Amino acid sequence: MRKRIINQNSHDISPDDNEWLDLNHLAQIEITSEDPASPIESALTGDIGSGWRAAQPGKQTIRILFDEPQRIKCICLQFDENSQNRTQEFVLSWLKDDETSFQEILRQQYTFSPPVTVSEIEDYVVDLHEVSALELTIIPDISGAIAHASLSKVQVA
Repeated sequence: MRKRIINQNSHDISPDDNEWLDLNHLAQIEITSEDPASPIESALTGDIGSGWRAAQPGKQTIRILFDEPQRIKCICLQFDENSQNRTQEFVLSWLKDDETSFQEILRQQYTFSPPVTVSEIEDYVVDLHEVSALELTIIPDISGAIAHASLSKVQVA
């Protein structure tokens, strides 16, 4: 039998704060809509605040277009919903430099049930080279009910 003892604190896969890419300076952001009170910039800082919220209900897309191709090792997403029961689906995709179609990294659903289940935090360890863009598509309620997409935080390392 081979065994080893691991650090019990090793479950935290997020990089230190100084390793996150400064998306405000390294990329352009495209969004399908934006509530003026909750701009995309507040989701890019890493500080939990109001985050981004769509101006219109329904499916929304956030696209991060890097000025120069990047190597991506970790993607952190946080979604919060404090008022509406709903099942959200999101798709995270990436575009390799010099390619024309996005490739799916993952597709996930999550059910918010306030006041008990109000936050979804996802840390994904990846090894993506020559990334020219990341795309996050959010369907805020897969049942088709009226709901606004939101994103509290997105960080990329």
